[in-house]
Amino acid sequence: MSWGTELWDQYDNISLHTQKGIDFLEKYGHFIRDRCTIELEYAGKLRRLVKNYQPKKKDEEDYQYSPCRAFKHVMTEVNDLAGQHEVIAENLQANVIRELNILVKDIKEERKKHLQDGARMVQNLNTQILSLDRAKKNYEKAFKEAERALENFQRADADYNLSRAEVEKQRMNMAIKSQQCEETKNEYANQLQKTNELQNQHYHILMPDVFRQLQELDEKRIKNIKSFMIQSVDIEKNVFPIIIKCLDGIVNAAEQINEKEDTQLVIERYKSGFQPPEDIPFEDLSAIKSGEMPPPINPVPITTLRPEAMTVKGTMSSGKLKKRVGLFGIFSSTKNNFSANADNKEDYSDLPPNQRKKKLQQRVEEITAKIQQETAARDGLMKMKGVYEQNPALGDPMSIEGQLNESGHKLDKLRQELQKYQMYLEEANKPAVSPSAPSRRSKSHYNGAHLQQNHSSSNSPESGLGTSHTSLPDSDNEHGDNDPAPGDYCDGDLLPALGVCRALYPFEATSEGSIPMHDGEELFIIELDQGDGWTRVRRQKDGEEGFVPTSYIECNLYKYNSC
Repeated sequence: MSWGTELWDQYDNISLHTQKGIDFLEKYGHFIRDRCTIELEYAGKLRRLVKNYQPKKKDEEDYQYSPCRAFKHVMTEVNDLAGQHEVIAENLQANVIRELNILVKDIKEERKKHLQDGARMVQNLNTQILSLDRAKKNYEKAFKEAERALENFQRADADYNLSRAEVEKQRMNMAIKSQQCEETKNEYANQLQKTNELQNQHYHILMPDVFRQLQELDEKRIKNIKSFMIQSVDIEKNVFPIIIKCLDGIVNAAEQINEKEDTQLVIERYKSGFQPPEDIPFEDLSAIKSGEMPPPINPVPITTLRPEAMTVKGTMSSGKLKKRVGLFGIFSSTKNNFSANADNKEDYSDLPPNQRKKKLQQRVEEITAKIQQETAARDGLMKMKGVYEQNPALGDPMSIEGQLNESGHKLDKLRQELQKYQMYLEEANKPAVSPSAPSRRSKSHYNGAHLQQNHSSSNSPESGLGTSHTSLPDSDNEHGDNDPAPGDYCDGDLLPALGVCRALYPFEATSEGSIPMHDGEELFIIELDQGDGWTRVRRQKDGEEGFVPTSYIECNLYKYNSC
């Protein structure tokens, strides 16, 4: 089917149709351009999402847990997904939008040229038709004048009253008009022939050729739209294998999550290494009343004294549990008594045994790695010095001597430090002593006797657990300010004093449940640190109770022996 034959008289509609086709092509180009913008925006948002959820440095300890490792790998895969959407946008811009813009420009120029050719041909045909109309009018006018001249001659020739000269004049006028009529007739015939030839050529050759070129141009436009659509899909299909790999990577990361392994990691991370206390023996009160001393009291954990005291509503310890933590902080606490002040002591003696072993082992491994690195550097310097000695032109051997001496000093220092931490580790591998606290007793059990204590520092400033030994001396012994007040034994609602602490730093109470203290002040310990970094104390003067930071105090606990 051809526009030239089927639409020979629809020049204006063809012109309008081709213009609409170009408008549609440009509209599709705008669609692809906006699609690229969306892909880039989506990729940018994915990258920002990954950046916002990247683990913080403070959460590095949680990387050992499988959900955290899996989520970190998921973010890597999502970041790769963002890159694939950027690839889609870049390829659409380079392979579709650029080619489409070039095509629009070329089609516009070709269409303009073809329409100009068609307009010129239409103008030529219209001009020829006008010439034909003029020739026809001239012929009609001449024909009428020739007829009048013939009629005048015939009347003059029949009128005997007219002179011969007058008749001859009419005859000559008739001949002239007849000649003019013949000439206009011939001109009209000539113009008619030209017009028919041009019209035939216009409608069967010239304009069909213009329509054919416009038809080919429009078909080219339609064919390229089809190609652009398929190419756009192919661009997206090309990244599907990588996207599938990213999604498979997310699935693989999820499959690496192991709840049993994480459970074991939690044990290894938080295990103190202490042994549970032994059973509490029966105490014969009649033996105590008759003056016989009861058998030794085995230490019991503080939780057996008052389980409900582990978390007191409205105090600092309960408030700390409500703190929100980040995604990588779900397994840690800002008040973790195993790690908050782990670096306070060189030998990590302020940590529970198991945690101390882990820290010392890590330190030994770090120092060993530094020794290997420094040894490799020293070996390199030795080789360089040997090369300089063999070929002085390359360098002065003495310039290496200073670096060798410095490296030797570093190695000696590192070896000494390694030996020191290995000794600490051997010490830490010895059997651990379980933390202890006195059982909650009645005031009458001791007949008002005072408790004696040794003034030694606690092994764990965070947890308030010490190794000092206490006993029940004779009632006439006195120990000054460190003696517990009579009311500190189970007297009504008051908790018994577990020991005495001294403030290492001043503390201003800014939270509900805490109390202030000044530097050097001594207070009674009535509740040990439950792992939140706070110890409950009672002021000696006015009996005020509250919480103070465990790291701000030095604790001395009571330990009861046999009476």
